[in-house]
Amino acid sequence: MSSSLRLTARVLPVSDADEVLLLQDQDPAEPGVLRWGSIGGAVDPGESLVDAALRELREETGIEGTSGALTVFHWFTYEFSWDGAHYVADATFFAMPLDRDVDVSFNGLEPAEIGNVVAARWWTASDLERDGTAVAAEMPEIMRAAVRAVRDRVDQGDT
Repeated sequence: MSSSLRLTARVLPVSDADEVLLLQDQDPAEPGVLRWGSIGGAVDPGESLVDAALRELREETGIEGTSGALTVFHWFTYEFSWDGAHYVADATFFAMPLDRDVDVSFNGLEPAEIGNVVAARWWTASDLERDGTAVAAEMPEIMRAAVRAVRDRVDQGDT
Protein backbone atom coordinates (compact mmCIF):
# COMPACT_ATOMS: atom_id res chain seq x y z
CA MET A 1 0.00 0.00 0.00
CA SER A 2 1.59 3.32 -1.04
CA SER A 3 1.49 6.47 1.04
CA SER A 4 1.49 10.12 -0.02
CA LEU A 5 3.78 12.59 1.74
CA ARG A 6 1.79 15.37 3.40
CA LEU A 7 3.49 18.48 4.83
CA THR A 8 1.47 19.58 7.85
CA ALA A 9 1.39 22.35 10.45
CA ARG A 10 -0.08 21.53 13.87
CA VAL A 11 -1.02 23.99 16.65
CA LEU A 12 -1.26 23.27 20.36
CA PRO A 13 -2.77 26.21 22.29
CA VAL A 14 -1.71 26.16 25.96
CA SER A 15 -3.70 27.70 28.85
CA ASP A 16 -2.32 29.26 32.03
CA ALA A 17 -3.35 26.00 33.76
CA ASP A 18 -0.99 23.99 31.49
CA GLU A 19 -3.87 22.48 29.55
CA VAL A 20 -3.85 22.04 25.78
CA LEU A 21 -6.81 22.68 23.51
CA LEU A 22 -7.46 19.54 21.44
CA LEU A 23 -10.05 18.55 18.88
CA GLN A 24 -12.04 15.35 18.91
CA ASP A 25 -12.58 13.81 15.50
CA GLN A 26 -13.25 10.61 13.67
CA ASP A 27 -11.83 9.20 10.46
CA PRO A 28 -14.73 8.98 7.97
CA ALA A 29 -13.55 5.42 7.21
CA GLU A 30 -14.08 4.54 10.90
CA PRO A 31 -17.26 6.33 12.00
CA GLY A 32 -17.83 6.38 15.73
CA VAL A 33 -14.16 5.82 16.64
CA LEU A 34 -13.52 9.15 18.36
CA ARG A 35 -10.04 10.36 19.26
CA TRP A 36 -8.40 13.57 20.50
CA GLY A 37 -5.66 15.29 18.52
CA SER A 38 -4.06 18.59 17.70
CA ILE A 39 -5.41 21.39 15.57
CA GLY A 40 -3.86 21.51 12.10
CA GLY A 41 -3.55 20.01 8.69
CA ALA A 42 -1.93 20.17 5.29
CA VAL A 43 0.18 23.08 4.10
CA ASP A 44 -1.19 24.47 0.85
CA PRO A 45 1.15 24.96 -2.14
CA GLY A 46 3.13 28.18 -1.71
CA GLU A 47 2.03 28.57 1.91
CA SER A 48 4.54 28.90 4.75
CA LEU A 49 4.32 26.64 7.80
CA VAL A 50 3.37 29.62 9.98
CA ASP A 51 0.66 30.76 7.57
CA ALA A 52 -0.69 27.20 7.40
CA ALA A 53 -0.72 26.91 11.20
CA LEU A 54 -2.65 30.18 11.55
CA ARG A 55 -5.09 29.23 8.76
CA GLU A 56 -5.75 25.80 10.28
CA LEU A 57 -6.27 27.36 13.72
CA ARG A 58 -8.80 29.80 12.25
CA GLU A 59 -10.59 27.18 10.11
CA GLU A 60 -10.82 24.50 12.78
CA THR A 61 -11.54 26.65 15.85
CA GLY A 62 -12.47 30.17 14.71
CA ILE A 63 -9.50 31.48 16.73
CA GLU A 64 -7.37 34.23 15.17
CA GLY A 65 -3.74 33.74 16.13
CA THR A 66 -0.64 35.77 15.34
CA SER A 67 2.72 34.62 14.03
CA GLY A 68 4.45 36.17 17.04
CA ALA A 69 2.51 33.93 19.42
CA LEU A 70 3.68 30.71 17.73
CA THR A 71 6.73 28.76 18.86
CA VAL A 72 8.03 25.75 16.93
CA PHE A 73 8.67 23.06 19.53
CA HIS A 74 8.46 19.69 17.81
CA TRP A 75 8.82 18.01 14.45
CA PHE A 76 8.42 14.42 13.35
CA THR A 77 7.04 12.17 10.65
CA TYR A 78 4.32 9.60 11.16
CA GLU A 79 1.96 7.47 9.12
CA PHE A 80 -1.80 7.89 9.22
CA SER A 81 -4.95 7.13 7.25
CA TRP A 82 -7.89 9.39 6.48
CA ASP A 83 -10.98 8.26 4.63
CA GLY A 84 -9.20 5.22 3.21
CA ALA A 85 -6.12 7.10 1.92
CA HIS A 86 -2.71 6.51 3.50
CA TYR A 87 -0.26 9.33 4.24
CA VAL A 88 3.12 10.04 5.74
CA ALA A 89 2.89 13.34 7.60
CA ASP A 90 5.92 15.60 7.81
CA ALA A 91 4.60 17.56 10.77
CA THR A 92 5.81 20.78 12.37
CA PHE A 93 4.22 21.52 15.74
CA PHE A 94 3.67 25.02 17.09
CA ALA A 95 2.75 25.95 20.66
CA MET A 96 1.01 29.18 21.60
CA PRO A 97 -0.42 30.68 24.78
CA LEU A 98 -4.20 31.03 24.76
CA ASP A 99 -6.85 32.16 27.23
CA ARG A 100 -8.88 29.17 28.36
CA ASP A 101 -12.13 31.14 28.06
CA VAL A 102 -11.78 31.59 24.29
CA ASP A 103 -14.80 30.73 22.16
CA VAL A 104 -14.32 27.83 19.74
CA SER A 105 -16.31 27.71 16.51
CA PHE A 106 -16.49 25.00 13.87
CA ASN A 107 -18.01 27.36 11.27
CA GLY A 108 -14.81 27.38 9.16
CA LEU A 109 -14.36 23.62 8.81
CA GLU A 110 -13.56 22.25 5.37
CA PRO A 111 -16.31 20.06 3.84
CA ALA A 112 -14.46 16.82 4.67
CA GLU A 113 -14.16 17.91 8.32
CA ILE A 114 -17.84 18.78 8.85
CA GLY A 115 -19.39 16.03 10.94
CA ASN A 116 -15.95 14.49 11.54
CA VAL A 117 -14.54 17.18 13.84
CA VAL A 118 -17.03 16.96 16.66
CA ALA A 119 -15.70 18.63 19.83
CA ALA A 120 -13.02 20.82 21.39
CA ARG A 121 -11.75 20.46 24.93
CA TRP A 122 -8.89 21.54 27.16
CA TRP A 123 -6.82 18.57 28.37
CA THR A 124 -3.83 18.00 30.61
CA ALA A 125 -1.42 15.44 29.23
CA SER A 126 -1.99 13.20 32.27
CA ASP A 127 -5.77 13.30 31.88
CA LEU A 128 -5.52 12.38 28.20
CA GLU A 129 -3.15 9.51 29.02
CA ARG A 130 -5.63 8.17 31.58
CA ASP A 131 -8.53 8.61 29.15
CA GLY A 132 -6.75 6.63 26.44
CA THR A 133 -8.42 8.37 23.49
CA ALA A 134 -5.44 10.24 22.01
CA VAL A 135 -5.09 10.02 18.24
CA ALA A 136 -1.52 8.78 18.78
CA ALA A 137 0.41 7.35 21.72
CA GLU A 138 2.87 10.27 21.44
CA MET A 139 0.21 12.96 21.96
CA PRO A 140 0.54 13.35 25.77
CA GLU A 141 4.32 13.79 25.48
CA ILE A 142 3.87 16.29 22.62
CA MET A 143 1.42 18.17 24.86
CA ARG A 144 3.99 18.29 27.67
CA ALA A 145 6.56 19.68 25.23
CA ALA A 146 4.07 22.36 24.10
CA VAL A 147 3.47 23.41 27.70
CA ARG A 148 7.24 23.62 28.29
CA ALA A 149 7.70 25.72 25.14
CA VAL A 150 5.04 28.22 26.23
CA ARG A 151 6.32 28.33 29.82
CA ASP A 152 9.90 28.93 28.58
CA ARG A 153 8.68 31.93 26.55
CA VAL A 154 6.74 33.29 29.52
CA ASP A 155 9.75 32.84 31.82
CA GLN A 156 11.87 34.76 29.32
CA GLY A 157 9.26 37.52 29.15
CA ASP A 158 8.70 36.84 25.43
CA THR A 159 4.89 36.93 25.24
